[in-house]
Amino acid sequence: MAQVMNISEIKRQYPNEWVLLGNPVWDDYHLNVLSGIPLYHSADKREVYYLGKPLIAGYDKITIIYAGAFNPSKRSTIGILKRVNS
Repeated sequence: MAQVMNISEIKRQYPNEWVLLGNPVWDDYHLNVLSGIPLYHSADKREVYYLGKPLIAGYDKITIIYAGAFNPSKRSTIGILKRVNS
């Protein structure tokens, strides 16, 4: 059976990748994942969705996290600013 890892271990082992987690443990507000069982990982989010799907059987809960720094593109930020300033 796979090993439960805390979020710092997951980020260290799978930097800048999407990670499918089985039985995630959340903080009290259900905003942040604290730990879970890594089932599948890839730099491509769609790959994690499709190729990880057969691996979720037997888990009560699953989630997908990004184990890196999220940087929104300039294009989407500019688009939002234009709408706000108009």
